[in-house]
Amino acid sequence: MNDNPTRRELLVTSLLLSLTAARAAPATAAQLPAGEVLVAYFSRSGHTRVVAGHISRALRADLFEIEPEQPYPADYFATVEQAKQESSRGYEPPLKAETGDLVRYDTVFLAFPVWGMTAPPVIRSFLTAHDLSGKTIIPVITHGGYGLGNSLEVVASHAQRADLVDGFSMQAPQERQTIERVAAWLDGLKVAR
Repeated sequence: MNDNPTRRELLVTSLLLSLTAARAAPATAAQLPAGEVLVAYFSRSGHTRVVAGHISRALRADLFEIEPEQPYPADYFATVEQAKQESSRGYEPPLKAETGDLVRYDTVFLAFPVWGMTAPPVIRSFLTAHDLSGKTIIPVITHGGYGLGNSLEVVASHAQRADLVDGFSMQAPQERQTIERVAAWLDGLKVAR
């Protein structure tokens, strides 16, 4: 066992503790029903992937990565612009793959970051492509400090016949802020030529 856990390990442990505590909490808190569990996630920078992977391992649940058929640009700012345009048009990008038969799953942890105060367009695609009727959906949402925006409303409107319960959200390091800080630092470097 690691005597000096990383910040990431501490954050993910707090997630699991809150999920475990939810089992003994009143009915308004997320409760994990019996049955098969799927953790479906979308992650651009890797933060949400770490959280989803930890949930999958802890619950011995299947893990599925939600990916658009055409990957988002590697450049962060190009991705922001593309996502903004897709969201404003209501565009749902085609998926690289679907999960297959969801019948065997009773619960779906749906993990994703907030983009522009909403769920990423690819999450809308996932929810449209899969019948989640009668399933329990537990959102696991990362954000850059601005909160959830309308992401829960997006999930509820795209999975109307599912049971959407309270999930988990956490502020993750914001990629834009990281890029801006590194760029400012680089601008200040005096490079010998």
